[in-house]
Amino acid sequence: MFESLREMDRRQWSATLAAFAGWSLDAFDFFLMVFMFQAIAHEFHASVPAVTAASAVTLAARPFGAFFFGQLADRYGRRPVLIAVILLYSAFELASAFAPSLAVLLVLRAFFGFSMGGEWGVGASLAMETIPAKARGFVSGFLQQGYAVGYLLAALVFFLLFDKIGWRGMFIVGVAPALVSILIFLHVEESPSFEAARHTRAPGHHRHVWALGAFALLVALAPATLSIVTGLNVTTLIYAICAPVGLAGLWVFRSHWRIALYLTVMMTAFNLFSHGTQDLYPTFLKSRGFGTGQVGMATAIGNVGAICGGILMGAWSERLGRRWAMIVAAAVSIVLIPLWAFSPTLVLLAAGAFVMGAAVQGTWGVVPAHLNELAPSDARGAFPGYVYQMGNLLASGLIVGQATLAKAHGGDYSFALAITAGVVAVLIIVIVLFGPERRGADLTVEQG
Repeated sequence: MFESLREMDRRQWSATLAAFAGWSLDAFDFFLMVFMFQAIAHEFHASVPAVTAASAVTLAARPFGAFFFGQLADRYGRRPVLIAVILLYSAFELASAFAPSLAVLLVLRAFFGFSMGGEWGVGASLAMETIPAKARGFVSGFLQQGYAVGYLLAALVFFLLFDKIGWRGMFIVGVAPALVSILIFLHVEESPSFEAARHTRAPGHHRHVWALGAFALLVALAPATLSIVTGLNVTTLIYAICAPVGLAGLWVFRSHWRIALYLTVMMTAFNLFSHGTQDLYPTFLKSRGFGTGQVGMATAIGNVGAICGGILMGAWSERLGRRWAMIVAAAVSIVLIPLWAFSPTLVLLAAGAFVMGAAVQGTWGVVPAHLNELAPSDARGAFPGYVYQMGNLLASGLIVGQATLAKAHGGDYSFALAITAGVVAVLIIVIVLFGPERRGADLTVEQG
């Protein structure tokens, strides 16, 4: 495996680092929000569950962006689309800093989610189609930990700047990802798989893709906008509108519907696992009476553990297999729940955050390689991102549900987090145990 890494050339490392940087700063922009639930609630005179709806609409909008930008990437190339989505989500992150009300913030976060939805699938395809097959496990773990690195950066910015610049200033800092698009433009080449297939594609104006994109954007914005007009609950609107329309997108992959449906279910469980253990963790620490510095530091420690676990399990999956690596990490997380959620001191909670982060992201470290190996080659720009982000959509109501559950139990976030982690870890083990695997698949050939 490490010999394969040494054999990677500049083009392959550039694609890998570009995808990693884009995903890191994508996650950085998303996770800035989770540190600010209480501050935003205070300014807009709202409850914490009401503010968490902003993260819910972000997650719900992501599969529609993944579908649209993935379709564009399969037609126009991974590289230009990756640049475009980074510029777009950076612009909406900046706009969030100037939201005059919670209602406007919800709409802006829906736009942000639609834009960021395109980054993971396109970036992962660019990297996985460029690197050697034997390096795929390690690079998968490395690439996915851009998520944890982004969360770590958000924690450090919160630790260093929040008390000085407030929540609006935090969103302004989030415009930094736009700079990455310049580096991508200068140093990254197109996917060799896309280049090889470029001349075999039928010509066309692809107007239907842009029409579908406009429709996808309208659906992505529907929960936020309709909640303002009708006063209906955002989560209800997400599952009444976005979920059925998103699942209808399986029709596009109808020749591969079985694997598409299976991976959508699998990624729903995985997103319940990651968001269910991470999004409310800073709020949990604040509810225990810890201040800005303590919350930022404990969260940062947890993400250092996540980075280590994700890279190690991604690399180990080359020997153990994709499925068993994910199963082992999920099983370990169950044992760690008491230390992570119920420890009496900050030191023990930080230790629990480190090992729990390693276990949760250990399962996730395998995901980029696993999804791309199972994806049909004629839709690899759209397929991995679609099933990943559909999992986000179907899991999007969890954060509101956890906040509501904690509120109903007197602000007991330990209970809400522990229940989620335990149930979902068992669910992941069952789903993955009976699923397929194509470790080492050739990503340059057509799959049936």
